[in-house]
Amino acid sequence: MVALSVAAMAGGQVELDAPTLESFAAGLEGSLITQDDPGYEEARALWNAMVVKRPALIARCAGAADVKSSLDFARRNGLLFSVRGAGHNIAGSALCEGGLTIDLSQMRTVDVDMDAGTARVQPGATLGDVDAATLPLGKAIPVGINSTTGIAGLTLGGGFGWLSRKYGLTIDSLLSADVVTADGRQLTASETENADLFWGLKGGGGNFGIVTSFEFQLRDAGPDLLCGLIVHPASDGRNVLTAWRKFVAEASDDMTVWTVLRDAPPLPFLPEEVHGTQVIVLAFVYAGDPADGERELESLRAYGNPHGNHIGVMPFAEFQQAFDPLLTPGSRNYWKSHNFAGIDDGLIDLLLESAGNLPSAQSEIFVAQVGGEAARISADSAAYPHRDAAFVMNVHTRWEDAGDDERCVAWAREFFDATAGYATGGVYVNFVSEAEDAARVTAANGANYEKLQQVKAKYDPGNVFRTNLNVRP
Repeated sequence: MVALSVAAMAGGQVELDAPTLESFAAGLEGSLITQDDPGYEEARALWNAMVVKRPALIARCAGAADVKSSLDFARRNGLLFSVRGAGHNIAGSALCEGGLTIDLSQMRTVDVDMDAGTARVQPGATLGDVDAATLPLGKAIPVGINSTTGIAGLTLGGGFGWLSRKYGLTIDSLLSADVVTADGRQLTASETENADLFWGLKGGGGNFGIVTSFEFQLRDAGPDLLCGLIVHPASDGRNVLTAWRKFVAEASDDMTVWTVLRDAPPLPFLPEEVHGTQVIVLAFVYAGDPADGERELESLRAYGNPHGNHIGVMPFAEFQQAFDPLLTPGSRNYWKSHNFAGIDDGLIDLLLESAGNLPSAQSEIFVAQVGGEAARISADSAAYPHRDAAFVMNVHTRWEDAGDDERCVAWAREFFDATAGYATGGVYVNFVSEAEDAARVTAANGANYEKLQQVKAKYDPGNVFRTNLNVRP
């Protein structure tokens, strides 16, 4: 191993000699990767190809001891560092240019304790790992909808998906977390131990430490649930969205229906002539007895003249991966997001207008139905404050050619600005594309921002955890 120049926390560079690097590497159960190593390019690759950063060092941790050693090494040498879970974050905060990346992606174990009704999950696990360990047992953690998403980033941002109306957000099932804090301590955070840190972890992002283990309460789900897609032509868009709005307003907590406006992918149940045309997709999961779900779904299923549908009782683990082919890694992605308390007629007009002018075949606008149990929990019970969000919109712009960057980003920003008047002003932190977007930090944390600053000042007064959507102490 040769001497390296590494980005410093205070700016500039730190020169690390070969013996220092070799000693650090030798103390890791995992591995230390430099830019000259064969696996470097793969190790630094992120889900979003828009983000290109080249850390000088990547410490691939095998366990909590490696995490502590890596953080101690960064602090001792004054190094700029980042923390990587699964590398799925849209803003690319998993990496830092020229610094040290503390990589947790190899820590993927999920241990289920059926007697206790809990699961302990390492921070490198994906949602696919979690689902594989829990759903076949008829148990679940309420997580997101893309199996390659990381559990750590999802949870630290709040986390919502198909089961959130019934069971609340991901953080509402979090029982405890083991954390390495900025000063190198290894703490457990829960409602009864370091409760202020626990509060901050539930929606405050990676601002307070590195979580090496999450403990979740398991919920009943499946393993088979009534799920499916109903695909309507965009030409009937106003009527479809109006019918959807009425349906979800009366839906039980077991029923969740999201709407997606995009060009039709080549789904096997759609006629070939529909592929590539503008459509509105109603995607749903019923989290209770399928027979009850069939009865509740009847009015929505009978509405209009859809191009086709794919509805049935299926393994929920499979449906959790249904959108993966549309969200594969390596494409260029830019997101803008709003929270809504309701869906006004004017918002429907803007949704339909913009969906008719998507900047690429892969781009889409989705509106997720939340509410239910997630809305009944106090907004100050956790750092995540947006219990008033009945709907979360993500403007998901996605393309392949870097030459289209300016055009695609401009389209997303224009639509975002046009719909701002209908929004609550809040935003889901995991949907913020730009880590440097300071104005969105306040929006993401709402009325809880001042308390977050206090927790930050206690556990990270030097702001060493800063390569994120940063809360400053």
